[in-house]
Amino acid sequence: MSTAAEHRHARVDVAAEFGEMYPSAAAISKLVAEALGERLTELVYLRGSYLNGCAFCIDMHTRSALRAGQSEQKLFLAAAWREARDHFTEAEQAALELTDEVTRLGEHGVSDEVYDRAAAHFPPRELAALITGIAVIAFFNRIAVTTHKQPPVRG
Repeated sequence: MSTAAEHRHARVDVAAEFGEMYPSAAAISKLVAEALGERLTELVYLRGSYLNGCAFCIDMHTRSALRAGQSEQKLFLAAAWREARDHFTEAEQAALELTDEVTRLGEHGVSDEVYDRAAAHFPPRELAALITGIAVIAFFNRIAVTTHKQPPVRG
């Protein structure tokens, strides 16, 4: 019996063909985490990955968030954070809301209301790091989704 993965057309291995760009992208991610803290950064990366349907990044950032001390419950609820607001601080909610709008830019961009809520919780440097982090995870998501990068099978 063949698997769905076997039926997929082979895609380029970005790491093998253009891997020299990863250290630069990883350096940006490190700067974001230094500015925002690992827990919030991983929460934003996880939310963006949910929105972009990136299984590889969901797996990776869930595990990274757990290592950073994020609670399992918060990670389980990140997919439906609006319905579980009591589990997220106001700053986390503002970051997740901004993540949602930046990730789904569409024709309307980011509303002033969402931007202002985030700006109320994050000083300019942290807000800049948050916006950068949302863009970075979208970058990684697009590579992984386009190339059908799969999370490793565990257990």
